[in-house]
Amino acid sequence: MMINVTAPVPSPAKKDKKLHIMTWGCQMNVYDSAKMADLLSPLGFGLSDDAEGADLVILNTCHIREKASEKIFSELGRLHKQQKEANAAGPKMIGVAGCVAQAEGEQILARAPYVDMVFGPQTYHRLPEMVAKAMRAKGGQIGGGVIDTDFPAESKFDHLPAQTAGQGPSAFLSVQEGCDKFCTFCVVPYTRGAEYSRPVNAILAEAQRLIDSGAKEISLLGQNVNAYHGIADDGSTWGLGQLIAAVATLNVERIRYTTSHPRDMDDALIAAHRDIPQLMPFMHLPVQSGSNIMLEAMNRKHTRDDYMRIIEKTRAASPDIAFSSDFIVGFPNESDKDFESTLQLIRDVNFAQAYSFKYSERPGTPAANMAGQIPEDVKTARLAALQELLFAQQRSFNEGFIGQTIPVLFDRHGKLDGQLLGRTPHMQSLYVQNGKDMFGQTAHVKIEKVTTNSLEGVIV
Repeated sequence: MMINVTAPVPSPAKKDKKLHIMTWGCQMNVYDSAKMADLLSPLGFGLSDDAEGADLVILNTCHIREKASEKIFSELGRLHKQQKEANAAGPKMIGVAGCVAQAEGEQILARAPYVDMVFGPQTYHRLPEMVAKAMRAKGGQIGGGVIDTDFPAESKFDHLPAQTAGQGPSAFLSVQEGCDKFCTFCVVPYTRGAEYSRPVNAILAEAQRLIDSGAKEISLLGQNVNAYHGIADDGSTWGLGQLIAAVATLNVERIRYTTSHPRDMDDALIAAHRDIPQLMPFMHLPVQSGSNIMLEAMNRKHTRDDYMRIIEKTRAASPDIAFSSDFIVGFPNESDKDFESTLQLIRDVNFAQAYSFKYSERPGTPAANMAGQIPEDVKTARLAALQELLFAQQRSFNEGFIGQTIPVLFDRHGKLDGQLLGRTPHMQSLYVQNGKDMFGQTAHVKIEKVTTNSLEGVIV
């Protein structure tokens, strides 16, 4: 998924330079892109809707999805072509950020020497310095880009600026980053570093600033967000459930969190779904496979039964809750029986949403060197069967809302005049045609039509 970060970030500094950020991947990357914009705003960079004529284009990358690197190089080639074409208004400078930059920084500069900056997720607080160096090099026609992929001794959060403006009615707030799980298919521990939890007070202060600037919904983010163990002022350690309870006291309408890991799901977080009205009845809980053999090979450190117990306990605490998950098909040595175990888990849980992918090798991960790689045609067939089941469940879940009236927070404008988009409490995408003047507000909507991926209704 690619998201263009285009919302303007006001600042006292005169905006005489254009910045365009292309964002791939998860909400953590969206959050990081917003922070980059904040960091560059005092240097006179204002956000632009597109790359044409931009003084700086940054590609904020994700290494999780298949062929991520090739997609980045394809985009780099397109931007460089704009630079070279006669009379073309291509970007003056190009930067590559994020997990692909962290994992393949030297290769990027070797293959695309016209790139001006390459920097990893832990270095964003040094971005103004990197831009200054790259601009000096550009002015002096010095070859070679600026590269920074070091892991600092202290967290980047200690150096990031305060939010200069709200992110709209729905805001992201990063509370935890990094990963210590070392799943055998995943590069995140190598590109994002060890797990780190921000102090409680820093999170609550940022949450209050977001609310003061108009946020009605706050999504708490982390690579393993429920691994959160932040230190409070009194020296005590808080888990995610306790943090959510504190955020709920700040007069915010809605709270969400993502992405959680089954190994870190505790009773306090489950109880929060029962006790805190602002916490939305939705949980994204990746399982990856329904086969214990595959889960062990993936180093997930939980079993199918562990996962089902979490589902059952959470539903007992919050009967209305909806579940989403991630699935990988075609992991090395996955048998037909292993795959059927995954399908059966999906039938047993009945998911409202899910993300599913064919396994693809990530250089440097243990799974990339495993014997028993699955043929591509087998992976393709399994993914089709898995998605057929998941899409049927998602469609059925959405159809259950026809005729109901539910609260929706409208946080995006549609393409048509008066059209607004928002999210239901269960994280369904919904749009209305009669939403004029309701942007940023929560309204009750009667559901009239559904598709697999969205709902449509009218404000009542």
